[in-house]
Amino acid sequence: MRTITSAEAKAICLGLLAASFSAHPAFALDGAAQQGAAPGATVESQAGVVQRPRRANFEHESASPEVRQVADWVVDSDDNRSLPFVILDKKDAKVFVFHADGRLRNAAPALIGLAVGDDAVPGIGQRKLSSILPEERTTPAGRFVAALDRNLHGKEILWVDYDGAVSLHPVITTHPEEYRAQRLATPTPLDNRISYGCINVPADFFNNVIHPAFARSNGIVYVLPETRSLRKVFAWYDVDERARLLIASQRLPVQVAAPME
Repeated sequence: MRTITSAEAKAICLGLLAASFSAHPAFALDGAAQQGAAPGATVESQAGVVQRPRRANFEHESASPEVRQVADWVVDSDDNRSLPFVILDKKDAKVFVFHADGRLRNAAPALIGLAVGDDAVPGIGQRKLSSILPEERTTPAGRFVAALDRNLHGKEILWVDYDGAVSLHPVITTHPEEYRAQRLATPTPLDNRISYGCINVPADFFNNVIHPAFARSNGIVYVLPETRSLRKVFAWYDVDERARLLIASQRLPVQVAAPME
């Protein structure tokens, strides 16, 4: 169990440590699921007809092409293992929460790590916040098994990357000079980079969307990359391209009559 040596760390980023987490049911999922290695969806065909790909339902919520592509892949491949899932778009600083079947629960703005980047510095979860340089304050990209827990102050959080000490939690307002609540309220993502790596969301969004989504089960959090491609981070495939290839594979070769002698 890691040792938190700075009281300041506990106050600034909720969820650097929760004593009970080492026995949390999130660790019951298989190692392949932790790393995001998921088999492609089995698409059955009969009489040359290819099953249509399954897709996420965004209702009327706006989302970037990357978010839609990842959500469709998650649903089509069942990469979420029939669990609720979250997609964090770091470029737009926006969180999307889905039911297990791919129906959108809701979406909200988010505050993320100060620095642009997709990798956590090794061992950063065990360092004092005061020792973490600005360029090291990233929200790592990847596929994470997530579960609700409580930090040392008894506040509910959603663990995302336990080793990297990254959690998703209600926005911190104990440091008014950081204007975190105000940053969430602005219409642009340009001022949403402020944290040491944790993901801050509006308090009512956490209580009314995140908590109900994960109250009865673990889930998956997909943090989209901003410096690498989707294929470099996930076992991702383009649902539309895969459907086209499957359709093409069902076409029979044209029969050409042999010339008469």
